[in-house]
Amino acid sequence: MSETITIFCKNNNTYTEVPIGSSLLEIYTRVGSPLTHRPMNAQVNNKTEGLTFRCWHPKDVEFIDYTQSSGVRTYVRSLCHIFSKAVNDVLPNATVNLEHPVSKGYYGVIHNGKTLEPATIEKIKQRMQEIIDADLPFIPQTVRTEEATDLFRERGMEDKARLIETTGMPYTSFYDLDGYINFFYGCLTPSTGYIYLFDLLPYADGILLRIPKKNDPAVLEEVVPQEKMFEAYKEHLTLQRTVGIDNVGDLNYSIESGLSKEVIMVSEAMQEKQVAGIALKIAKRYKEGVRMVLISGPSSSGKTTFSKRLAIQLITNLIHPVSISLDDYFLDRVDTPLDEDGEYDFESLYALDLPYFNSDLKKLLAGEEIELPTFSFETGCRQYKGKKLKLKENSVLMIEGIHALNPELTAFIDKSYKYGVYVSALTTISLDNHNWIPTTDNRLLRRIIRDYRFRGYSAQETISRWPSVRRGEDKWIFPYQENADAMFNSAMLYELAALRKFAEPILSEVRKCDKENAEAYRLLRFLRYFNYIHETDLPGTSLLREFLGGGTFKY
Repeated sequence: MSETITIFCKNNNTYTEVPIGSSLLEIYTRVGSPLTHRPMNAQVNNKTEGLTFRCWHPKDVEFIDYTQSSGVRTYVRSLCHIFSKAVNDVLPNATVNLEHPVSKGYYGVIHNGKTLEPATIEKIKQRMQEIIDADLPFIPQTVRTEEATDLFRERGMEDKARLIETTGMPYTSFYDLDGYINFFYGCLTPSTGYIYLFDLLPYADGILLRIPKKNDPAVLEEVVPQEKMFEAYKEHLTLQRTVGIDNVGDLNYSIESGLSKEVIMVSEAMQEKQVAGIALKIAKRYKEGVRMVLISGPSSSGKTTFSKRLAIQLITNLIHPVSISLDDYFLDRVDTPLDEDGEYDFESLYALDLPYFNSDLKKLLAGEEIELPTFSFETGCRQYKGKKLKLKENSVLMIEGIHALNPELTAFIDKSYKYGVYVSALTTISLDNHNWIPTTDNRLLRRIIRDYRFRGYSAQETISRWPSVRRGEDKWIFPYQENADAMFNSAMLYELAALRKFAEPILSEVRKCDKENAEAYRLLRFLRYFNYIHETDLPGTSLLREFLGGGTFKY
């Protein structure tokens, strides 16, 4: 039997013989340490593994550093383990909720029965640095789920116990850090010394955990004010806790108890209340001169369904809505600008036919009738189907699209005539108290399902485009979100449980030899934490119908 195996390193396209059973960390040195920055994890045969993973057979390996999304996730998970241990060391009776990303960091609340003083936050920060300086190992352990459940309950971590006992997995893996155990979805760094840069600041009634910039890992992300988004998160969290669902374990228990219909009804009612409230504000501003509603948000945020539901609510306020989708003003695909990788840049403002759009907009505001174009995603060309548009005396023009809040789009319209709404899936339900669900994962799953069912794209194609989509959002959408007059959270408590049934077979089509398999596999592992909710219980007007089909609205 050979005592070595062959590793193909994708980072430098080399074949290297290594001792059988070598860890990825050992292999990294043998293949020449090919990264500029320290590795965080590696993709082994297109599946993400921690650096302590050992190879017993020939493998393709690509090492991942902080400049890639997978590397950021590993870094942040490791930092959160350090943070939760530091809180446990400084405040042994406290509980920690890491709730959601905001202001280029991660917001959390420490429950200790007292007001969190700046001096206490500084002690926690100092303890974190001590743990990092000690370079303690994150020790992975795998035990039977019943044993893991008991371990977490003994330590007062009911949220984690509920999660793992409702997933139906026979074994559970977790990490031990100097006697403090924690569960994380995904791998960690080998040790605490890999966390080279962080900060901890007071933020609202909690803390903000700051991390390095993805494109410049030697510098911390700047704290960006996001008061409106923060309030949107908090409002939704209050609803969750009102119905007794803090985390996915609670949701799974509700589903197992036959309460899924009630959860759906509450979630849908909450959204309709939000839509009605925004409509009332627009009606008030209509009396003050507003004649244009600009609806923006990132990809798969549910802008289209929100626009349709808002239109209905505006009618009940005696306002006649006239809707335009910016997607219908895309340039023909052959004329679309290219991004830095030479791919079509559909996220760019200049993927729109701006002169044509502005010409139609001026005609509408002048009282003229226009013929509205329709863009075919199948053919990549603009079409005309005889759809005419004209404003009435009591009309308001609704413009929906990712660039709607970009000042350049409607630069010639006075601000007093415009009302902006930012729509996004601000996912507030968490796996457990220390594992939030990224809003980008929620939106990516929506997009994978919609693209497959209605636009003819495979999961592999959608996943391959996603980094370009995310770069476009950072450049063209997120800088303008706080300019909105209102924010609408399109995420719902139950939705990932409903999406699971649709997403799993689509993601399973991604081949193991495809580089997109790493992301497809990660999403499949993530979805297994949710018990199924059947789409038959969703109302026809549900925002999820935009992605699943079978709804009341026409898209």
